[in-house]
Amino acid sequence: MTEAVRRLFGTDGIRGVANRAPMDAQTALRLGQAAGYFFSRGAHRHRVVIGKDTRLSGYMLEPALTAGFVGAGMDVVLVGPLPTPAIALLTRSLRADLGVMISASHNPFEDNGIKLFGPDGLKLSDAQEMEIEALMAGEPVGLVPPSRLGRASRLEDAPGRYIEAVKASFPKGRSLAGLRIVVDCAHGAAYKVAPTVLWELGAEVVSIGVSPDGFNINKECGSTAPGKLAELVRERRADLGIALDGDADRLVLVDEEGQLIDGDQILATVAESWAREGRLNRDTVVATVMSNLGLERFLGGLGVTLLRTKVGDRYVSERMRETGCNLGGEQSGHMILSDFGTTGDGLVAALQVLAVLTEQKKPVSELCRRFTPLPQRLVNVRFNGISPLTDDGVKEAIAAAEAKLGSRGRVLIRPSGTEPLIRVMAEAEEEGMVEETVESLATLIRARAAALPMKAEA
Repeated sequence: MTEAVRRLFGTDGIRGVANRAPMDAQTALRLGQAAGYFFSRGAHRHRVVIGKDTRLSGYMLEPALTAGFVGAGMDVVLVGPLPTPAIALLTRSLRADLGVMISASHNPFEDNGIKLFGPDGLKLSDAQEMEIEALMAGEPVGLVPPSRLGRASRLEDAPGRYIEAVKASFPKGRSLAGLRIVVDCAHGAAYKVAPTVLWELGAEVVSIGVSPDGFNINKECGSTAPGKLAELVRERRADLGIALDGDADRLVLVDEEGQLIDGDQILATVAESWAREGRLNRDTVVATVMSNLGLERFLGGLGVTLLRTKVGDRYVSERMRETGCNLGGEQSGHMILSDFGTTGDGLVAALQVLAVLTEQKKPVSELCRRFTPLPQRLVNVRFNGISPLTDDGVKEAIAAAEAKLGSRGRVLIRPSGTEPLIRVMAEAEEEGMVEETVESLATLIRARAAALPMKAEA
């Protein structure tokens, strides 16, 4: 397998600029053929579910993938714009062999991506992705004779199925009546289903980011740009603001004062409630190395353990399955609640916070401020050659910084999974110590990166 093909899948499927390799129709066609061949083993009729967000390029990638799967003998079920967790759910409920989501999540419209789910509704493992890439490297595989070509059809009631599944995650007998909620759908995949769920549960709903035109997904809106949401929450005197991203697999919240509530605070709020009710499996929460030390200390005070993974919701999900945990997430807002689904679901996570709100009847500013975050700073250092993390001087400086902070903080130095960047992060009880640690390490890493030779061509 060539180096170029081996790098096709990243930490969350395939990503790239639309209509440029690898996010072009040719690659999508080859992916459909290879994945179709990989998953269509056995005598039964095989099926794939394909969903997308609202990007213009979805109209290019969807038919290309469909052609590949049909050519591999798979029946294709098209569901149109729906959140990523809906595709995971429908893959399982329709007993499909494979689910595909066409989305670049929180990225601008110029980008797009392809995420694959297995028949269990879980994202594919690294090993599975590598096998599919190997199949794509050569001549087209698994092309069936004309008599065995698949068929394509559209499932018209797909949104309704997802809406009912999400509503079922909210406590029975309870409603959102009396609550005014502003929801920002980022002009993305949840632009219809999210307001519908909240309204059908009884809330007064104010919706923004619900007019997609193919170009405006995530543009100055959604979970990565919640400024307009915060303004509207204050203006309308709402109880809560919910900001989803383009494929609605993550969220951030805004309290009644317009202040942001990130994924760590959401995890803390739900974990405290579930632990009190005896619903938190193993009294453990799974998060990534980026989650604030304040969260870990808060959970520890409740008798709850925090397990950390590499950055990426797929790694959170894998660790949850390994340990039997039912709550995990990322500071960025990916929340995985395995009692209700197999992947991050911003809408389901929002309903779990609303369940706590309707029970405790406190302002969101009080309810969702469970801990004071430690000062934290992140700096990215770009390099063009050999990774500076291989340098002995850098290793010694990192070890010295860790020893200096001790139990008062922590240092996290890691390479980006998608770019030639070293991410330098520190957090500590004193802001000055954070600034000093990050600046000294970033300066050293930057200098060593410039001095190291370029990486040899493959």
